[in-house]
Amino acid sequence: MDEINVISKIQKALKDRLQHIGDSILAGGVDNMEKYKYLVGQAHAIQLTLQEISNLLNPKEQKNEPGNIIDITGKGSTKN
Repeated sequence: MDEINVISKIQKALKDRLQHIGDSILAGGVDNMEKYKYLVGQAHAIQLTLQEISNLLNPKEQKNEPGNIIDITGKGSTKN
């Protein structure tokens, strides 16, 4: 199994777990605040993990293109 298939399966499992957590919370399957906080913490961790996987798969390089930079100090030149 190649890396992309493994990553896709991990993403699917994480999304399924996140959906299950959301369904549990919405269906009233949480009987105390401690369990609610635990599930919200799990959901948050899963969302962060999915975001990190997405960032690794689609790296966004910072472009060194000229932009609209305004020198408010008056000490240097600006690039436009």
